[in-house]
Amino acid sequence: MTVEVPESDSPTADGVRAADALVAVQRATKAALGTVDDFVLTAGGDCAVDLVPISAAAERYGEDLTVLWIDANTDVYGPGDPFSGAFHGMVVRTLLGDGPPALSPKRPLTPHQVVFTGVRAIDDCEQEYLQSKRLRPYGVDDLEAAVDGLQGPLYVHVDLDVLDPAEFASVGYSYPAGPSVARVLDLIAGLDDVVGAAITEHAPRARNPHEEEIVRALGTALLRFA
Repeated sequence: MTVEVPESDSPTADGVRAADALVAVQRATKAALGTVDDFVLTAGGDCAVDLVPISAAAERYGEDLTVLWIDANTDVYGPGDPFSGAFHGMVVRTLLGDGPPALSPKRPLTPHQVVFTGVRAIDDCEQEYLQSKRLRPYGVDDLEAAVDGLQGPLYVHVDLDVLDPAEFASVGYSYPAGPSVARVLDLIAGLDDVVGAAITEHAPRARNPHEEEIVRALGTALLRFA
């Protein structure tokens, strides 16, 4: 199923651009998920599209749920931080209950429920927040260490900007020296008890069959848990 994203020219609210459109998408996504009682793979859009699916998984599994955030960024900017106002950089912070009130979930995650890997771009304000929550992101060198002993139920978020841009460049923001596609696929293959997943931040300027095949391979790897 498809959730449409409305256009918005509303002013910034609570440090977030197009907040009214984000709230509308949140409502529409909740309605769509209300008709599904099965594994959900969310594809398309930026990281903000995963707010409702992860919140729904948290309501279903409670504190047993772990979110594996595979991303070049931690996405823990706050509404008052010196940032562009783009909500996709605030998603994890919002899931932890410290984001814009209008977008905050009913059941926030606790810090022990979030595991980051592939991270290689953290601003000072994000680092300060991570330290306050006692969260230590794993980077590229220790990508696989993030999943050592990880047990489900597990929700897997894949931001395509985690991939090395030499292999995949169709993203809004690109970061050098990322893991290879094969390495990320191997990481996913080693997981167990995955109950939901997302592939986000695909932003092609033109058709690229090779990169489209990479997205399909990631989707296939995640759908084996369905």
